[in-house]
Amino acid sequence: MKSISIAVGAAVLTGAAAFFAVPALTADNRAAPEKLRVEPAAPHALPAAPSSMRQVQLTFAPVVKRIVPAVVNVYSRSVQQVQANPFFSDPFFSQFFGATPEMRQRVQQSLGSGVIVRSDGIILTNNHVVSGGTEIVVALSDKREFKAKVLLADPRTDLAVLKIDTKGEKLPVVPFADSDTVQVGDLVLAVGDPFGVGQTVTMGIVSALARTQGSANDYQFFIQTDAAINPGNSGGALVTTDGRLAGINTAIYSRSGGNIGIGFAIPANLARRVVEGVEGGMKDGQPASVKLAWVGATGQAVTSDIARSLGLPRPGGVLIKEVYPGGPLARAGIGSGDVVESVDGAAVDDMQSLNYRTATHRAGDTVKMRVVSNAKAREVTVTLALPPENPPRDSRLVGGRNPLTGARVENISPATATELQIDLMSRGVAIVSTENGTIAANYGFQPGDVVRSINGQRISSVADLVRVLNASNRWELVIERGGRQLTLSVQG
Repeated sequence: MKSISIAVGAAVLTGAAAFFAVPALTADNRAAPEKLRVEPAAPHALPAAPSSMRQVQLTFAPVVKRIVPAVVNVYSRSVQQVQANPFFSDPFFSQFFGATPEMRQRVQQSLGSGVIVRSDGIILTNNHVVSGGTEIVVALSDKREFKAKVLLADPRTDLAVLKIDTKGEKLPVVPFADSDTVQVGDLVLAVGDPFGVGQTVTMGIVSALARTQGSANDYQFFIQTDAAINPGNSGGALVTTDGRLAGINTAIYSRSGGNIGIGFAIPANLARRVVEGVEGGMKDGQPASVKLAWVGATGQAVTSDIARSLGLPRPGGVLIKEVYPGGPLARAGIGSGDVVESVDGAAVDDMQSLNYRTATHRAGDTVKMRVVSNAKAREVTVTLALPPENPPRDSRLVGGRNPLTGARVENISPATATELQIDLMSRGVAIVSTENGTIAANYGFQPGDVVRSINGQRISSVADLVRVLNASNRWELVIERGGRQLTLSVQG
């Protein structure tokens, strides 16, 4: 109704302007003014009345009928071991008294949505829908349920790929759209299962593009929509009015937890790259992470102050801070202090958008970047690559009896740093995971923590870490997390 009232208001104003219009005064009528004659305003043309039921009944039903069978519900179930006695959550208490914690099981369930993107049972959803789940069940729109295997999980993009065994049956799919062609103002439909009430379709428009949030090391680059999205819609489809997948519904902005008209979807072009990553298969029996092309640099958004200091006419672009030696930008001659303004003609305004524009390509592809150096613009061809694993990962699960028992650690390389979303230039050893209920988990170690030193000795490799841990029964650890240094002192 608001749009109607605005349109009516505009018509009234237009009529008023015509009613009070007067002819320009000439030399003659200045000398002998005539009585002004008001010309009646031209009548507004009325829209023709609908001449058929097809014109009266505007509906998205044909599109919905086609896409709904390809949107599924995803149920994730996990069993967690928790201490029945809270005293046993303190590792000091357990070690001192030599007691074995009394454990009990707690079942956690989460609900989300998914989209069938390949007829042989390949389903795309959000990583946060299935993360930590020990049993994943997919329910089709016809109520049939299948156990699903997680083929690929990627927390950087918050996307996961599932596979169900259809016994040769071909399932309906939602084809990918080119999300770069989506424009603000386009009508879109959101399909999912909000709050578990059942499959639901809502309509809205694309409210904004290139919304970013999170750290500068991730690929969060969203389509914003006012189509109603609520908890349970995560992993569902955002589709264009011709029935193509524009994005994967992922998050909402809300103070109450409910929809207020600000929802976010991961663009289809990035989702397509993640699905293609399934070809990499499983790794050590675990879901793999998709390998995304990389520019080999860190950067920050160009603000008004930065633009002024660099002599740029306006804010915009990414100021390159550090460049990895031998990386794609370094090989192309782009260095610290340069500003990347666009990739293949698409503007980039922060590091996330530069990561996104890079990640939608494959390693080995070339892109054209508009780069400004010393207030002079030039076009640079950059050949993209995968982040190198140098030094080798040397992945180990820490054993024995020490503060890191139960943590999996790896040497930090550009590949590891990219996957863990830590500083690209980091060196040393990072924690990549911790097993529930272990000493490392109880002490609160997290994936992405970097072990800087133990007992005053700098840790440069996994071999260093294992040697120092085993050489003492007292440990002084310095951990880096999110740019902050944390210390932990443990007596064995």
